[in-house]
Parts: sequence; C-alpha cells; structure tokens
Amino acid sequence: MTRSVSIIGTRGYPSYYGGFETLVRVLAPYLAQHGWDVTVYGRPEGVASEDPAIDSRVRSVITRGVETKSLSTLSYGLTSSVHSAIERPDVALVMNVANGFWLPLLKARGVPTLVNVDGIEWEREKWGRAAKSVFKVGGSLTARFATDLVYDSVELGKRWEARCGRSGVFIPYGGAVRQRGDVVEGLSRRTYALMVARFVPENTIDQFLDAARILSRKWQVVIVGSSGYGGEIDDRVAQLERECPKVTWFGHVSNDDMLFSLWENAGAYFHGHSVGGTNPALVQAMACGAPVVARDTVYNREVLGDHAVFVQPNAPAIADAIEELMTDAERQEMLSGGAADRAQDIYTWDRVCAAYDTALSQYVDKVVPAAPLHCARNGRSLNSA
Repeated sequence: MTRSVSIIGTRGYPSYYGGFETLVRVLAPYLAQHGWDVTVYGRPEGVASEDPAIDSRVRSVITRGVETKSLSTLSYGLTSSVHSAIERPDVALVMNVANGFWLPLLKARGVPTLVNVDGIEWEREKWGRAAKSVFKVGGSLTARFATDLVYDSVELGKRWEARCGRSGVFIPYGGAVRQRGDVVEGLSRRTYALMVARFVPENTIDQFLDAARILSRKWQVVIVGSSGYGGEIDDRVAQLERECPKVTWFGHVSNDDMLFSLWENAGAYFHGHSVGGTNPALVQAMACGAPVVARDTVYNREVLGDHAVFVQPNAPAIADAIEELMTDAERQEMLSGGAADRAQDIYTWDRVCAAYDTALSQYVDKVVPAAPLHCARNGRSLNSA
C-alpha cells in the first residue's frame, strides 16, 4: 500500500539553506525508498532544481509567498498548507511553529500533522517584538492543533512539556560520515579556527568576531555564513576580513565537500548557538571530527557530552579557549575522536530517518474524518477545485 506524506515549512527539495533543508534532503529520498509517496513544498528561490543528486521519486511543489524576513515563513506556510489540505495526504510533516496558524486547515481535512517545533523561536534575538509574538501564538496553536510534536533535543522537549503540557517524540538531526577530504586551498590541517553560523545575535557572532580579531594576530580564522539578507553583521565581517589578513570569509557555503573539509581539518571549531535544541551544524561538525569549543548551554552539553571545551559568551573567554586548543595537538585529536564517536553512536541519519518513518507510519491506518474546506472567495468546496 502506498502511503503519502507532505512536508511543509522548508525552502523545498533539494535546498541547502539550513538545518530543516538538510534534513529534508536526506529524509525525503529515504521515505520514498521505504514506500512513501513524498511531496515537499518549497519556494521559487529556495530549490536547487539542477542538482544532480535530486531523487526523481520526490515530488517538489513550489507555491507562492511573500519573500521577506518577516513574512516568508507565514505566507509560504499558508499556501503550502492550503495545497496540501486540498490533496489530503495520509499525514503531513510540518516544520516550524509559525505554521501552527495553518494546522486547523489540515485538521479540518482530516490530515494528521507531525510538527517539528524547532527551537524556542520567540527567544531568538533576531526577531522583533511583533515577530516574537507571532511565534509565541504559533507555538500555542501548534500545541493545541498538532497531532504530535517532534523535539530535536531532550532538553527542548522538557521545556515544551513544562510550557504546554504536551509530550512528543525525540528525533535529533544526523551527520554524514565520510573519508577525510583534501584541505581547502590556502589552509593547512589543524592550523585555523573556524566558525560556521547564520549571522544572528543568538549565535554569539559579535563576541566571536571580537575574539577573531585577537586570534588573527597569530592564527588563521575562517568564517562561514551570512545573515541571508545582508546587514550590520555582514558588513562587520567584511570589514574584519579587509583589516585582518589572516581572516577569511567564505559567506554561505552550499558545497558540502568544502564545508565538511573545513570542519574535518579545523584546529578549533567555535559553536556559539545559544537557543534551539540539537543544532544540525554541530552534529555534522562532530561527525567530521572537528575539535569543538562551544558556548556553554544545556543544549550544547546534551549534544556534545564531555567531548568539547565549553566557554562563556564573551570575547576573552572564547579567544583564550581557542588559543589553548590550537596549541594542544593531543587534545585536538582527543576531542576530535570523542565527538566523532558520539555522533556515530547517537546522531546518524539512518537512525533519524527511521525514527521519522516510524512516527509518520502510525497515522496511515487511522481513519480521521475530513470536513469540507471552503474557499472564502466564492464558497465553493476545495474538494472540487
């Protein structure tokens, strides 16, 4: 029996934007291989349509939306949810609590929803007051209307259960394991400090940039990432690169071979993410054997265990920890091996995809009554659209 699933809330398949997109690039073909009819909703500018790695069994549907920082998630979530409600798959996998606003549409059509809540979006510094309110309301609606929730970390699940009284299923992110590749041109193994992050305040970007100016007196510093929209932090990184010859900014890197090589050969990888649960970049860095210096949070400690150096979010502490690790080859290799082993024990894509398959499969045999969904413009049932 063919089972159908819609994946809503990412930039599409295949896409290289962030953690959700990385998950979908792996999960969608896995589900197709395991008997699912998979539809992934996306955005016109988000999909690498010429990617040779595209799995032809995965159906990609592009919908319309408003491409701005504040409205893109909501608008594309709406059009994707309406389209999915019309098609009525067996189950929908929904990413991001902002799409909680549209869960009633799917529920009215009898479509069960498994929602990956991501992090605590309303605590992210990058959002203004209005956006935080939207995420908070979306979170409440998700708690009310989602059939089930997915938490990518145990600690995140505890917070959600305390907040809304709902438990969920723990499914983290995975990391791809490969043989070590060549060092990126212009760099040498274990001689550079690395940061890979989206340029938002909660990722400790400003503090790392202050530390990078100190470190660059002696070490090469490599920065990967951008805000995605330009702005003050991007300008600051560009200025740092101009003023410090040992600082290299690669911007957003969508080439996995290059990104994995940067992690594999770094002398120290700084991970400054402070909100959210299991971070996909951190898991991949561990799988690549990067020696990690991480901001001290409950989420980072859950993922890394004892296999990292933990620091407070200030420039002197970050610079001192990285400097100490850069001069200790034995500790670099100890942290590298420990992180890689932990990733292999816990954070593998096979385990992650199998867990999603199990979580989605429980709804296939359940009969959920469907209510007619009417078009507000003319009152015609969307069943006939």
